[in-house]
Order: sequence, then C-alpha cells, then structure tokens
Amino acid sequence: MRIAAAILDRMVEISRQEAPLEACWYLGARGGVVTELYPMTNADRSPEHFSLLPEEQFAVVRKARGSGVALAGVGHSHPASPARMSAEDLRLALDPDTRYVIVSLLTRETRCFRVGAAGEVVEEPVEAV
Repeated sequence: MRIAAAILDRMVEISRQEAPLEACWYLGARGGVVTELYPMTNADRSPEHFSLLPEEQFAVVRKARGSGVALAGVGHSHPASPARMSAEDLRLALDPDTRYVIVSLLTRETRCFRVGAAGEVVEEPVEAV
C-alpha cells in the first residue's frame, strides 16, 4: 500500500492522542496513493478492539465519493501490542477486498494486511511516498 508520508505521520499522531485506547480510521486514495485520512470514533472505547459508528461510516463514504476518493482501507492502532492481525481483528475481518492497516505504538511500525475468504492473512508492504 502506497501511503503519503504525511498520512503515515498523522496515523501515528492520532494513535498517540487516543492511547491507551485503540484509534481507528478509514483511508482514502487517489491514483493508487493514500492521500486522505478519515478519523473515526472507537465506539467500544477499548484498548484491545474497536468498532465503528455506522453514521460515521456512511458520512465518510459520502464525503469520499463526493470528492472522487476511493476508500482504500480501514486502519487502527495497537497501543500496547505489535502491528499484527489479532484474534479479534481476524474475527471481524469479513471482507477479503479490504486492506487493514495497523499502527503499533509498541514497536513503532505500520503494517498492512488482507484477510482472504478462508482466513489466510497476507501482508502487503507499506511504502511511504
């Protein structure tokens, strides 16, 4: 996944602001590069998982479509664990076309994953542009 460096920095900043809770967001892309970050509310208010508010999800989809941005993935932070798909992340990963971007405050890394229909996890490289 190609992500603008400023967006990568903003994901880390939001993750730090929300800690010890998980932060969450949608990512939007133009021309194959993530250029938009849509911070969302962690409705669960949890340090170990998140869920999104449907009204915020719909608002982001409308905003992105209205400005010609393609939704490129969903992201969240792991305040105290590595940037990997946790058991909870895997349980909730229902769309094999969705990319999941995880920022770890523990290891200071950002990783991207897809989860196939059979539950297999495939990592994609994250490239700052």
